[in-house]
This record gives sequence, structure tokens and C-alpha cells, in this order.
Amino acid sequence: MANTRKGITTALKLLISAILIYFVCTKINIDEIGNTLEKSKPKYLLIALFFFLVSKILAAFRLNLYFYQLGVRLTHKSNLRLYFLGMFYNLFLPGGIGGDAYKGYLIKKSFEVPTKRVVSVLVLDRLSGLLLLFVYACVLFYVLQNPVLAEVKYLFILGIPLAVLVFWVLNKRFFNYVFPLFWSALGYSALVQLAQLISVWFIMMALGIVEDKVAYLVIFLVSSIVSVLPLTIGGIGSREVTFFYGASLLGLDETISVGISVVFFLITAVVSLMGIWYHFKKVELETTSQH
Repeated sequence: MANTRKGITTALKLLISAILIYFVCTKINIDEIGNTLEKSKPKYLLIALFFFLVSKILAAFRLNLYFYQLGVRLTHKSNLRLYFLGMFYNLFLPGGIGGDAYKGYLIKKSFEVPTKRVVSVLVLDRLSGLLLLFVYACVLFYVLQNPVLAEVKYLFILGIPLAVLVFWVLNKRFFNYVFPLFWSALGYSALVQLAQLISVWFIMMALGIVEDKVAYLVIFLVSSIVSVLPLTIGGIGSREVTFFYGASLLGLDETISVGISVVFFLITAVVSLMGIWYHFKKVELETTSQH
């Protein structure tokens, strides 16, 4: 029964992703996107790839902070292997076990730690990253020169401390066993999302985009928030639709906007593919006695 339900869920996600991708393709010139990508500058794409990889390494370190707090003292090397395997599962094996679920399963199997706490830190790790996406989005919305947003700019600044306060209360009230990590985790999240913003900046340089960079970065942040919703496979489709409508609302070029999304997905796929090695070679969870 569980396998049937999982299969139906996966099929629905694939269907939604396909519908969204088809919808975007009917709205833009595919050949134009292809021409834009063909003219891209490889050196900037490599730099974008580097910063995206850095963001994932930092994200793995953040997750290991939570594991340490639970008494699961993985070496950073071992944790990185597990993290990249999770990325591979999330993107390339949507019909199988999810990356986060597999990490939780392996940690629970290898260490004496309550299932509820393992699941909690995996969720908190995601929420911490989501919070910083929101914070950066608010900052960029505030500096964005757009007449539509001029009268509500103060709301974006007010939203930052409010969001942090809500997350602080949530951690303090329900997850006190990892609460000491609150500010450290947010610090890592700030670096993670900053590295991804830099990655997107170099994607824009690779595509020859010289204007409206802040606006495109805003769309990227919003699309990253939307892609977290478990409606599609790895955010495929939902990210592209967000880039399309975001560009339309902000008066930008929809084709170029979707082009940024496509390149970002390709970079994500390349980095995620690194985890295939650990799919065939069992991940050994090595521990350290250091504090």
C-alpha cells in the first residue's frame, strides 16, 4: 500500500513538472534560449559551478552541526559523501527513496538516536535555509527600483526581524535540544545562500546579462522558495514558471529569465551527479571523537 501511494505521488509530481515545463515552452522561444546558451561564456559558467559546489559543501557542514548536537559525530568527509548521495537521490531517483529520507534512515540505523529528533534536524536544516532565502529576498526587494513596490518597501524590512523571531520561538519552544545551534545554523545558511547568489550572478555574466541583475536575483530567490514545495521533482517546472512570471511582473525578458533557470538546473544536475559514486559504493559513516 505504501509503495503504491509513493508511486502515485511520484507520478503526480512528474506530471506536474511536465505540464509546467510544457506551459513555459509554449510561452517562450526555445530556439532563442538555445542561442543564448550557445553564446554563454564557459569561464563564468565554471565559476558559477564552483560557487554552487561551495554552497552545497557549506550546507553539508550546517547539517553536520545538527548531527553533532544529537551525538552523531560524523567526520566532515563522511557527512559530505552522505550529503551528495542525498542530492543524487533527490534529483535523479525521484521514484525511489528521497535524499533526506535516506539520510535519516542511515543515521537512525547506525546510531542510537530517536527517530523524531533525526527527522526534526533534517526539517530544521531545510527551514534554516528557507529563512535566509526569505531574508535575502526581502533585502533585494527593498533595494529593487520598481515603482510597483515603492509604497510597500517598508514591509520587506519589517518582515526580516519578524521571520527570524518566529523561527527563534519555534526552535526555542519545540526543538530546545538543538536550540544552542540557532545562530550558528543561521550563519551557515547565510553563507550557503550568498554562495548561490554569487553563482547566479556569474550565470548572468556567462549569458551576457548586464542590466536588471538585482531583479533577476530576486526572481531566483523567490523561485528557490517555491521549489521547496513538494509539488514537482526537484523543483523542475516550478522554478521555470516562477522565472517566467517573475520576469513578466517585473518587466524583464522572459526568455532570458528562463535561460538563467535552465543553466542553474544544469549546474545543480552536474553537482548532484557526483553522488552517483556513493550510490554504487556504500557510504561508510565514519565518526570522530573530537569536539
